[in-house]
Amino acid sequence: MNLSKRWYQENRRDPWRRQAKSKGYRARSAYKLKQIQEKFQLIRESDVVLDVGCHPGGWTQVSVEEAGLEGVVIGVDLKSTSPVEGASIIQGDISQQETIDRIEELLEGRELNVVLSDISPKLTGRYDTDQAISLELSTMTLDVAMGMLAPGGAFVTKIFQGVGIEGLILAAKDRFANVQRFAPMASRNASSETYLVCRNRLPKPRKGARGKSAYSQVQKHLTEVGVNVEEVDEKQEIVSGFRRLTKKEEE
Repeated sequence: MNLSKRWYQENRRDPWRRQAKSKGYRARSAYKLKQIQEKFQLIRESDVVLDVGCHPGGWTQVSVEEAGLEGVVIGVDLKSTSPVEGASIIQGDISQQETIDRIEELLEGRELNVVLSDISPKLTGRYDTDQAISLELSTMTLDVAMGMLAPGGAFVTKIFQGVGIEGLILAAKDRFANVQRFAPMASRNASSETYLVCRNRLPKPRKGARGKSAYSQVQKHLTEVGVNVEEVDEKQEIVSGFRRLTKKEEE
C-alpha cells in the first residue's frame, strides 16, 4: 500500500477527525485542547487568551467557547487564517516585535491569562531535526509568554520527546508553580507528541533563572548533555518576549 492511500484510509477511520467535522471545528486538534481543558481547567470565563500557531483555527474556536463573551482571544500564525467568530486573528511572526506590538494593541493594557501553542515546524521527515526545531519553537514561545502573561497565568505548548526537552521543562519549572506533561487521547497513537502544561506563573522566576531567558537555559542544558550549540557571551543582551532586555532589566 502506498503512503498516500494509507494516509487516506487512516484519516477516513479517524474518529476525532469525523467528530471535529460534525461539530464544526476546523481541525481534529480542537479535541486535544478540549481534553487539556477538561483536565486542567486552564481557560476561565472572561480570560484573555493568546493562541500561537493558531492555523487553521481549531484551538482558537475552543478558546472562544471557554472564555465566553467577556473574554478576549487572539490567534497568531505565519499562515493566513480565516476569521474565527469572537477572536482577533493576526498574520505575523511571533518572533518579530511588530507582531508583539499588534498583540499588545489588541490587549489594550490587559495581561494574558493563558498562552497556548500547538505550533509545529514544517516537517523534514528527519525526526531529530524536526524535534530540535520544535524544541526551539516551544522555547521561543515560552519566552514570548513570559513577556505578557499575568502572574498566576498558564502556558501550554506541544513538545516531542527527545534531546533538550528536560532543559525546557526545567526552564518552565523556574517560572511556574506547577509543570507537567499530558498526552490527550486525541493525539494520534503513532505520534510522540505530548503537551507541557504549566500553571500558576510565578510573580518572578526562581532565583537561579532570574536574568536569564528560557532559550539561554535550554542552550546551557544542551551543552551539558553534549550537544554542540553556539556559545553566548554572558555580556550580550538576552531575548525575552522578543524585546531586547539587559539582564538588569529582566530581573
